[in-house]
Amino acid sequence: MSGRTRWKRAIGALALGASTLAAIGAARTSSARIDAEPGEKHLRNLRQLTDGGENAEAYWSADAKWITFQSTRDGRTCDQQYVMRADGRDMRRVSDGRGKTTCGWFLPGNKRIFFGASTAHDSVCPAKPDPSKGYVWPLDKYDIYTVGVDGRDQRRLTNYDVYTAEGVLSPDGKRIVLTSLKDGDLDIYTMNVDGTDVRRLTSTIGYDGGPWWSPDGKRIIYRAHHPKDSLEVRQYKELLAQGFIRPSKVELYVMDADGKNNRQVTALGGANFGPSWTPDGNKIIFASNYVAPRSGNFELYLVDVSKTMATTADLEQITFSPTFDGFPMFSPDGKQLIWASNRRAAKPGETNLFVADWVP
Repeated sequence: MSGRTRWKRAIGALALGASTLAAIGAARTSSARIDAEPGEKHLRNLRQLTDGGENAEAYWSADAKWITFQSTRDGRTCDQQYVMRADGRDMRRVSDGRGKTTCGWFLPGNKRIFFGASTAHDSVCPAKPDPSKGYVWPLDKYDIYTVGVDGRDQRRLTNYDVYTAEGVLSPDGKRIVLTSLKDGDLDIYTMNVDGTDVRRLTSTIGYDGGPWWSPDGKRIIYRAHHPKDSLEVRQYKELLAQGFIRPSKVELYVMDADGKNNRQVTALGGANFGPSWTPDGNKIIFASNYVAPRSGNFELYLVDVSKTMATTADLEQITFSPTFDGFPMFSPDGKQLIWASNRRAAKPGETNLFVADWVP
């Protein structure tokens, strides 16, 4: 489970029969202006930042001048970490090319980024799951690393040797929230940016992941699936012992930054993932396939964070593309939205990065 990124591959995989997306060679940036789909009233002046391959999890630097993202390209069959300017120029790989990576984020000052990587265990891309298991995520042995934006001086930040990834920097630049298997279950933790003062925030059995700080740093939104009965618990534990998780049912939760006041926000069914916040901290933007839970047609939605067990009536749909849209993030000033989409794909499964002006 490469953190959030495998949702971009869910375009066919959630149907439990589609083939694994093939890696596509080196891609060029385009910054091409394109038309929004009918109904996308909040999106204006759309630009396509990448052109080919599998590109996802694009996140702004604090000054909105740079973007981190992960990409499968250059002959590789799994993700490496890249950076580029906000208009798509000056793209370059910054991870070391070993193993696979996920979830990059700029540290304060834009001189270094951190990300999850399996580089300590894999010189090449790890093996993919046996298709007979259905749609599962492998819990690759990621740890958190940092590296200079010139690709030099890669350093290991955590040393758990189990799935430790999905990191996001706090708004004040002092702490990282992440998901780890280090205590035997997939839970959410925070730590200082140097890896010290690790604090566990969740403890309910099941998958807790995709955590994201609110703009004021006081709350964390995340996705979770908690088994409901003894059979589900047993199946979850058996799969976890094999190094896998089945992520087709995930809802959104919110809690205080210390783990208190934890509650469920959505009750939609299907897979609801990739949550982040509107700049005012009042709403959550996320991707969901609740309309057709076994499909790969994910759309972006808004929901008020004050909701509890929100249903379809509580949502505002943002994208209307008949394919995958996910990993949304507002620019720090709230004027732009960046996300990943299969729209305008030149080849099946191609995922590119798009940015648009946000129309309130």
